[in-house]
Amino acid sequence: MATRYWNRVASDGTWLTDKRTKRPIGPPPGEDLAAMRAGLGRQFGEVPKLWPHYTCEIDDELARRGEASIEQRAEHAALALYGLHQQSKSVSMHRPDVRLGRALSQLRNSDRFSPKAIDDRVEAAATTTTFDALLIRLRGLVDLLRTINQPLDYDHLMRLVHDWHYDDGRRAARRQWAMDYQVWKHKSPGDEPSAES
Repeated sequence: MATRYWNRVASDGTWLTDKRTKRPIGPPPGEDLAAMRAGLGRQFGEVPKLWPHYTCEIDDELARRGEASIEQRAEHAALALYGLHQQSKSVSMHRPDVRLGRALSQLRNSDRFSPKAIDDRVEAAATTTTFDALLIRLRGLVDLLRTINQPLDYDHLMRLVHDWHYDDGRRAARRQWAMDYQVWKHKSPGDEPSAES
């Protein structure tokens, strides 16, 4: 499988270096990000300039019927959200191992927005039951993450979006999201856990 567009970074978030030219391969060109943003609110395959960035294998059976696979839909959504998040940023907004819940916890604790407002938006996203409703909510949350320069793991986001198509996957994704969003700590060895504000 080809490398996903956002995987141009090392685990610490720095841009990888082109082995041939010895130059960083980021930040992405503005025209690539514009093509990705054009995918917001659209379905897989509807934005021709986005086609070169797709890496999912084609499901021949679905393709004959003119349908996209769940993997293709999830990749399209992740690319579109990445294009929004990375716009005008010189540092990478993809960071391996920073799952959505953890990134949103950082947003909540950023002092840029009221914690209740962020909690309400996160709850609205987490309680959606359809793929399209989730994407609408994620678009707003990613835009807020962008304002505080908070990166997230787009491989993980793509898996979350993929899993949202299935009842069991949606429940598992919500549980993981909740655990990452609610950062628990112990004040002392015998204390009850409390949510970090």
